Order: sequence, then C-alpha cells, then structure tokens
Amino acid sequence: MYQVTQLPNGLRVATAEMPFMASVSVGIWVGVGSRYESAELNGACHFIEHMLFKGTAKRTAEEISQAVEGVGGYLNAFTSEEMTCFHARAHADRFDDLLDVLADMVLRSKFAPAELAKEREVIKEEVVMYRDQPQQHVQEVLNATLWPNHPLGRSITGDEKALDTLSRAKLLTYLENNYLAGNTLIVVAGNVTHRRAVKAVSRLAKFFKSGSCPQFVPVKTEQREPRVNLCTRKVEQTQIALGIRTCSRHDERRSALRLLNTILGENMSSRLFQVIREEHGLAYSIYSTPSFYADTGDLVISAGLDTENLSPTLRLIVRELKRFTTAPPSAAELRRARDYTIGQIDLSLESTDNQMNWLGEQLLGYGKIFQPAEVKRRLRAVTAGEIRAAAHDFFRPERLNLALVSPLKTEARLVHLLR
Repeated sequence: MYQVTQLPNGLRVATAEMPFMASVSVGIWVGVGSRYESAELNGACHFIEHMLFKGTAKRTAEEISQAVEGVGGYLNAFTSEEMTCFHARAHADRFDDLLDVLADMVLRSKFAPAELAKEREVIKEEVVMYRDQPQQHVQEVLNATLWPNHPLGRSITGDEKALDTLSRAKLLTYLENNYLAGNTLIVVAGNVTHRRAVKAVSRLAKFFKSGSCPQFVPVKTEQREPRVNLCTRKVEQTQIALGIRTCSRHDERRSALRLLNTILGENMSSRLFQVIREEHGLAYSIYSTPSFYADTGDLVISAGLDTENLSPTLRLIVRELKRFTTAPPSAAELRRARDYTIGQIDLSLESTDNQMNWLGEQLLGYGKIFQPAEVKRRLRAVTAGEIRAAAHDFFRPERLNLALVSPLKTEARLVHLLR
C-alpha cells in the first residue's frame, strides 16, 4: 500500500495508493519546526508558513487560493515543533495542478516587503487571539513550564517582540538554510499511482537545494519537584493544564502510554471524565492528550472549571494518577482502550488526508513507515502490567507541571496538592 522513492538529491516521494477514492491529498513536508529556532528567530517557521501563501513569481496570493479552491479543492498548512507541512486536496485528476501550486509556494515565494509587513500584523493578531482564549493560553503557559529556557517552551507563533525582529533577510536565510531536499518529503495519498507521483516530482527535484539538514537542541531536564505556573487574569473559569513529562516517540513504552492515556482521559468512557464530570460534576470538559517528540514527550490533562472546584479537582486527578501506579487496569478496561484506539486508527485511515498525515509524520519522525497492522499488533501486545509500569515511571511528583489561567492571586497551596 505504501511506497517510498528517494531521488538522487535526497528528496523523497511517498505514496499511499487508494484507487477506490475519487480524491488525492498532496503534502510537502519539511523536517523543521519551532524547536529548531533560536530565541532570536522564534516564530520564523510559522512566519514562513504564512508568507508562502502570499504570492510567488508565478501567482498572486489570490491566484494561489483560486488555483486550488477554484477546482473544488482545499489548501492549508501547519507548523509544529518538529515539522512543517503544506497540503492540498482535490479530485485526483487535479493532482498535477495541486503539486504545481504547492511546489510553486515552497520554491518561488517572493516575500514581497509590503506583504511581509501586512502578514506580520496578521500574525500578531493571531498571537493576541490565542492569548484571549484561556483554554489556548494555558497550553502555552504549560509549555513554558514543562520546557523552561528551551525552544519547546516557546510559542510556535512567536510573540510580538520576536516578530518585530524577523526581517525579510532573516526569513529568507532561514528558509534557504533549513528547507532542503534532504529533509523534504512529498506525500501523495489517493487515486494516483506511485509511478506517476515519482515522475511528476522528479521534474521538480532539481529546484530543491541540497545541504546539511538542521539539528535541534536536545532537552535537558533538571526538575526535582512539582512546578506550578499561575497566570492571573479576570476570567470566569479557571483553566488548568497539568503536564507530565514522559518519553520520546522512539521509546518502547509509547504504546503502553497511548493505551494508558485512553483509559485516563481520551474519551467520555475515561476515568477522568467519569470521575470529574459524571460522578462529582466539577467540570464540563476534561481530557488528556499525549505528545511525542524526538527526544522527549508529555501527557497533558486539561480542564476548565469553577475556581472553587480547583482543589477538589486536582485531588481527584492526582488520586487517579496514583491509582495507575498501584494497580493495573482491569482486563475489561484494557480491552475497551485497545479496541477504541485501534478503531480510531481504522476510521482515520479511510481519509486521504489522514493517510497523507500518516506517511508524513512517520517518515519524518521515524525515518520509516509503520504499516497500520504493525501499529495495531503492538497495541494488542500491551499488557496491563506494562501500563502500570509506565505509570510508575512517569507519574511522579518531579515530573508534574501545572499551568493555570485563573482569577487566583497565588499558587502557594497548589504545589502541596501535587506532592
């Protein structure tokens, strides 16, 4: 189902042939993201992502969107900590058009000074928008708490001060030094053959610059006790994000941690949802999410609640974390978590977009593609004892980091709850 071809200059083409689909999803993935930025260049990857939509030597900004949307397609991009992706989807007979537009954006964007000045202000508005949303802002406060003085702790979008220093010359230099053939991947998922995709990309390969791929700063952790970071604001609710440092995507415990997260807080059947919302009525929404990076990872529990409910909610969360360390999940819990997680994989891979994401994330993250059957086999092999062992490794006070956006004036009593 999956095929990968590496061209002579290091550019890779990966495909998921889905001949039964009408559409095709095309993505240009680059193995660079916000954690590759110095403090001076914070926000550069995200700024570049925006600028690639603002006009090329061949198309204006309006013509870029029209070239895809005008044929019934969809065009977007995203920047994460370790990768950037520009992607489009349309009917399969528009494959060549989609590839041409995306390659034009990545290879020939003009970075016109007037457009750059306007987009700088647009991104500043985006920064303010997220800051005005407590449930978003608390996640950035948490990242700064989990990864202090490290690129992972800084905002992907940058801040107003950093954005003002990102000149056209700096952005173009960053683009030239980091968007290289060796860390670029073109993924095609849908009703297009691998042979056709390789042939089309081969015509563009010479335009991708060769060079040494960028490196990131590894995480060094010196945390010895729980950390609490309070952002006091006039808000109606207290938003909390409890981050637990875990393991990298290469760690063998990741499958156990994935199922642990399902049991803990991924859905309405989870322990946290049932205890916090259904039994005690302390919060409308509570959920947990794992993230895996090249050398570290985290599991984040997020909730919005009345400030008066903060202490009892934290006590219950800590109680549930301890419960994982003292007793393995029941056979029924493990079976439900496994069936849910595998079911979500199966449902997601019916989409060409998600197949495109599966290939891009795995090839850039692991350097190879895991077949869905292999991932599901690993999940089925996880035992209740392995889940308990993972909880014992990670659910420790010196790995806990709590961020709050709240009307509270002090966080002094909260550290005690985490111990």
